[in-house]
Amino acid sequence: MTPNVADILIEALPYIRFFSGMTIVIKYGGHAMVDEQLKIDFARDITLMKYVGMNPVVVHGGGMDVVEMVLGGKVNKGIVAQINQQGGKSVGLCGKDGGLICAEKLTIMDPGDENRPPEIIDPGLVGKVTQVNPSIINTLTNQGFIPVIAPVGVGVNGETYNINADLVAGKVAGALSAGRLIYLTDVDGILDGSGNLISSMNTESIHKMVEDHTISGGMIPKIEYAMDALKSGVGKVQIINGTRRHALLLELFTDKGIGTEVVE
Repeated sequence: MTPNVADILIEALPYIRFFSGMTIVIKYGGHAMVDEQLKIDFARDITLMKYVGMNPVVVHGGGMDVVEMVLGGKVNKGIVAQINQQGGKSVGLCGKDGGLICAEKLTIMDPGDENRPPEIIDPGLVGKVTQVNPSIINTLTNQGFIPVIAPVGVGVNGETYNINADLVAGKVAGALSAGRLIYLTDVDGILDGSGNLISSMNTESIHKMVEDHTISGGMIPKIEYAMDALKSGVGKVQIINGTRRHALLLELFTDKGIGTEVVE
């Protein structure tokens, strides 16, 4: 039997009450940033979250045009415009605004082998976070705005560094002592060896799954950033499939949720 609208709203009520006043950092990326309908759905979800008392903070990836994101702010401004069109009050930020994200150059070490010595690889203007100063975020959220943050940091001499958005989201969540950090991905969450979704897991079980290669590839750094955020005081990390319409609402406001939650 299809649930009626009243049943859906009643199911959401305790979650709305629980999350009211909570800071929730959302890493927005993947296909959800490209598909036009999903972009509208995301903006509506974020706006609704704000209107029911939550404090959403968005950290976005580069979408399809990283260069424009850094040089012109195209991606950031597009997300802000979408949220504002849905009735939210959104403001775009990058790491240079209010000293938000301090960064230094990322260096990568190739350990080499018996035939060649170790080598430092220069990835260009790619950085890592050294500090997050959240005062500008707190000021904006307290005034009813939804911050949308581009993953761009500033060096000690004013250099601009492009930073992995998953990493920035985790660091921002930790600096804000966020109740939740949500990663929107193109997969359902963390899957077991049989390909079934794991709804909840702790860091101990994650370590085991990394060791036996059940968790592999691009999920590994995301998991590392998630565990770092938990150690920094974030309540839970949730990994969900952003290609599902209204994924954020389904994860936050329903009994079953749709993804994987990670706890200490």
